[in-house]
Amino acid sequence: MNILDKIIVDKKREVILKKSIIPVSQLEASALFERETISLSKNLRNSNSGIIAEHKRRSPSRAEINYSFTVEEVVKGYENAGACGISVLTDGKYFGGSLDDLLLARASVHLPLLRKEFIVDEYQILEAKAYGADLILLIAAVLTRDEIKSLSEFAKSLGLEVLLEVHNLEELDKSIMPTLDMIGVNNRNLKTFEVSLDFSKQLASQIPDEFVKVSESGISSIEAINELKPYGYKGFLIGENFMKTKNAGEAATEFINNLNTNFTN
Repeated sequence: MNILDKIIVDKKREVILKKSIIPVSQLEASALFERETISLSKNLRNSNSGIIAEHKRRSPSRAEINYSFTVEEVVKGYENAGACGISVLTDGKYFGGSLDDLLLARASVHLPLLRKEFIVDEYQILEAKAYGADLILLIAAVLTRDEIKSLSEFAKSLGLEVLLEVHNLEELDKSIMPTLDMIGVNNRNLKTFEVSLDFSKQLASQIPDEFVKVSESGISSIEAINELKPYGYKGFLIGENFMKTKNAGEAATEFINNLNTNFTN
């Protein structure tokens, strides 16, 4: 079993446990459940930088990235830096995140929030809405076409946007449907954890124009973004690059300022 398979096995167990503790009615009664969501796809279409900054404490490929910031410090720093949206990892076992991180982020900023999670069940989408997310991530590698269809339709019924993540043409071909807003190409091979921007370049022309194109993982330089923009990418998900510094907000500010200066020249 590769790491992704392990995560999904654990996630399915976790969802069964959570369902037995917190009923759907309790999630639907959340103060945030009726909140109007903010569109990340709109923000990305109207932005020069397209940065989606991520709150991420650790990952399977890197045991510890940063535990020294509070969620509030990180997300406020990202908002001040001019990020288009913020991705909040809510997986506990492998990434050190939680739904409370999402809740704290929601209380701190007015940007669109992505619940970055391994979604296998509608229950997790209800959680996302109840804890203040504006969009969810669906990972094509772990879902069938029918699952992508039913989960994305359910998300849309709650007013949430959907970012679908793919790694190759096969995943992209099975996934294209009108209930998606953004298609993200993960530059990290989830089996080997190697990173290459070639994934994004190779798939760009296959992604229909009605979807906002997002490139994820392994983006750590202005050059990488400038390399990908001609391929039609409007969104760039950056986590580790900011989180591994002493001040994630300052790192994001410097990065986005340089990017915008570069854009105007």
